[in-house]
Amino acid sequence: MRRPRATQLAHRRAWAAALLSATLLAACGTSTPTAAPEAAPSQRTATDRVGIAFAHIPAGEFLMGSDESPSALSKAFPHADAKRLGEFKDEAPVHSVRITRDFWMGTHEVTVGQFREFLRQSGYVPESVRDGTGGYGFNPDYNPPNTERADLFEGRDPRYSWENPGFAQTDQHPVVNVSWNDAVAMARWLSQQEGVTYRLPTEAEWEYAARAGTRTRFQGGDDPAEVLRTANTFDSETALRWPRWREQAGSGSDGFAFTAPVGSFQPNAWGLYDMIGNVWEWCSDWYGDDYYAQSPASDPTGPDDGDVKVRRGGSWHSWPLYARTAFRNWNSTSTRYVLVGFRLVREAPVKPAH
Repeated sequence: MRRPRATQLAHRRAWAAALLSATLLAACGTSTPTAAPEAAPSQRTATDRVGIAFAHIPAGEFLMGSDESPSALSKAFPHADAKRLGEFKDEAPVHSVRITRDFWMGTHEVTVGQFREFLRQSGYVPESVRDGTGGYGFNPDYNPPNTERADLFEGRDPRYSWENPGFAQTDQHPVVNVSWNDAVAMARWLSQQEGVTYRLPTEAEWEYAARAGTRTRFQGGDDPAEVLRTANTFDSETALRWPRWREQAGSGSDGFAFTAPVGSFQPNAWGLYDMIGNVWEWCSDWYGDDYYAQSPASDPTGPDDGDVKVRRGGSWHSWPLYARTAFRNWNSTSTRYVLVGFRLVREAPVKPAH
């Protein structure tokens, strides 16, 4: 497995720190998975002990990745940096993947309220609190060029955590500033409590569920304007706070300058909300930039080891270029950031209460 080279890691970390806006789950072609969309979400979901609702995702086959050329992307995203358009080689090759077992995926990203309930019942202390270094947050007076790392947001700082990202959140908003380790801890605790395996989705499961039968760049089509209608990403309102990137923003407003309450946009064909935008979502896989070239055809789980874990889906601060369904990105297991949250998978259905 070819890991990210040191120079490549440094470059991409700088890019992620400067933007952390990326979701490029891009796609070409029109083929669909063998599994067809099922019944309405309300007919096939139930909630667990912390209030997470799950949708049934049927086994099937799909085409994973993107083979869009830099020239094709430059036509769709004319303001994008030409050099950056050549850096998405980890999305290729497009390859057929079989998901051989049904699974149940959270209809929403884990919310502040659900994470709070996990902490209350389990006694778990999030990594940002336990190590005393805190997380990241939005500070309107913070000036990235004047800081050592030039990070997009202020941090790490003990002032910021899952409870305080520097902007208002209710219990219905997606939790942020949670590390991969925090997400896995919640999954393990729920597994023990419910007697059923909870876990993070594999990267293949995530893209399969996000596509839900599509091969377009975005949930609703290939047009970058479509993302404003279907996801919470970097729009004209968010750009008011980061004016130097105004030309990269969507040409309109999605109604939210920061995170949106989960479920604020229409779900995809499998009843999943916010698979694109709102917050990045941790996956279980280690990241490998050449993994697609050697990925097994059935139920791939990523490289055997690595330095960083995959995160997918983009966030409220992702430019439309990075809000495509094929984009891959990553962070260390201890990263906690104001744009990153998670969604859980359950390996058996929740039995409806009688």
